[in-house]
Amino acid sequence: MPHRVVVLALDGLLPFELGIPQRIFGLSRAAEPSGRRGPKLYEVVTCSVRPPGPVRTDADFTITVEHGPEILATADTVVIPASYELGPVHTEGRLTDELVAAFAYIRPGTRMVSICTGSYVLAAAGYLDGRPATTHWASADHFQELFPAVRVDPDVLFIDDGDVLTSAGVAAGIDLCLHIVRRDHGTAVANDVARRTVVPPHRDGGQAQYIQRPVPDAQLAGTTTARAWALGRLERPILLRDMAQQESMSVRTFTRRFREEVGVSPVQWLTQQRVELARRLLESTDLSIDRVARDAGFGTPTSLRQHLQAALGVSPTVYRRTFRSTAGNRA
Repeated sequence: MPHRVVVLALDGLLPFELGIPQRIFGLSRAAEPSGRRGPKLYEVVTCSVRPPGPVRTDADFTITVEHGPEILATADTVVIPASYELGPVHTEGRLTDELVAAFAYIRPGTRMVSICTGSYVLAAAGYLDGRPATTHWASADHFQELFPAVRVDPDVLFIDDGDVLTSAGVAAGIDLCLHIVRRDHGTAVANDVARRTVVPPHRDGGQAQYIQRPVPDAQLAGTTTARAWALGRLERPILLRDMAQQESMSVRTFTRRFREEVGVSPVQWLTQQRVELARRLLESTDLSIDRVARDAGFGTPTSLRQHLQAALGVSPTVYRRTFRSTAGNRA
């Protein structure tokens, strides 16, 4: 049976965020040996804290939800998008009676996910006590004051803490859902969803929420050319000065401009791209671990192992065994 994702729609919800889980998880299909898209990997349903009926949004329309809170008892993953009408959850840090009754249906061990200020609901329910979490950067200070037991990181796109995951605002919810698909089913499936959704296939969770210059000023040179150049030669040594030369900048200026546009340093970005390349090679080729390390630009199996362990918590061998997509591509 497909993994069931239940999205909890609360009054005052943001329609954009409500649609993210349906779009990302709903498009996820198993990879077939023929290259064709296989069966759905997730089933996505939406519920309210009340019996089926209308739920208010922050727009000029309501939505009709066909499931009541009892459907939460069937969830493998629960997703809570943001809402502008959280009442005592937002002001006092406590659940409403309706939310208390709804959360009683959730089985122990269910994966819990929040998008943007949906994290307030998870925190009020006690899921985030003593754990790292994030929320929209504009709410981070208030969130930390209201929930001092939570270790709030206001700078990142999302945080994966195993069975509880939180994201920053709006578009970061797309990044988090793609991350979950990648964690569950590997890079190939997640990249297929990203292509069909026309979004970047991977933005690392540690990337900054607020980037000073996501689109370069017309009067200023950007770093796009350097990034394209680096992506075409990840298997080779790439020095910071080489990247700066692609833009005819000093290393200092290039580093500053790169962080303003991308949200991370050039070195961090290069590591992220090489980890992604290594994942694709491990999933889709029979190359030895030594060869994957070289082709991804890590040089040695030891370096590959260290970086994959740091990024994913697993060794290259375990990753390949977990996400090998076809019977004909065994290592």
